[in-house]
Amino acid sequence: MAAILLIEDDPMVRRGLQLALRRHGHDVHTADTGEDGLSELRAGVTDLVVLDVMLPGIDGFEVCRRIRADSEVAVIMLTALGDDFDIVGGLEAGADDYVIKPVQPTVLDARIRAVLRRSVGASDEVRTHGELRIDTIALTVTVRGQPVMLTSTELRLLMTLSRAPGRVFSRQQLLEEVWEHDYLGDSRLVDNCVQRLRAKIETDSAAPDYVQTVRGFGYRFRSA
Repeated sequence: MAAILLIEDDPMVRRGLQLALRRHGHDVHTADTGEDGLSELRAGVTDLVVLDVMLPGIDGFEVCRRIRADSEVAVIMLTALGDDFDIVGGLEAGADDYVIKPVQPTVLDARIRAVLRRSVGASDEVRTHGELRIDTIALTVTVRGQPVMLTSTELRLLMTLSRAPGRVFSRQQLLEEVWEHDYLGDSRLVDNCVQRLRAKIETDSAAPDYVQTVRGFGYRFRSA
């Protein structure tokens, strides 16, 4: 059973999703404002946050940024239909995935389970590339001996790329392996996650040593 925090201000949507996710086996707590959601997050154990963009007071973007300031808990944003600003803003704030409203509970449950699976299934090895060390057993990453805090999605992306140095992964391949999206998905999920990962592991994210762009194709991992 996963501990889910649902932050949604619409009482009908909030109650409907809470009941539906409970039927799918999750332990769901709710909050109707960003401030209350942050307080709820600090008060107990939460495996994943489902976060609406449009909230009274501080909006979902700011809530996500505050979560990312001191936590790597998984975040799924609820965004408006066809609103690219919501999608891009949520990803840039640090969200792991997004679901478009109106929300189908079965789709949301599938996304929740996919995000939570990203922190399991590690292979039995430690990978060392220059100053970067990836422990796929303990699920830890260090750069120059200093621990690097990655979200489950960032870690899964790094592990996927680093298992085959030099291999070029298309964005669609990464969507299928990391996000488990088995349809033609949104490449912005990949690009934003790559940007966040580079900011954490690269000396210069503008000239990356490890996660490199292959223009017109996708990304590859370079073993330093």
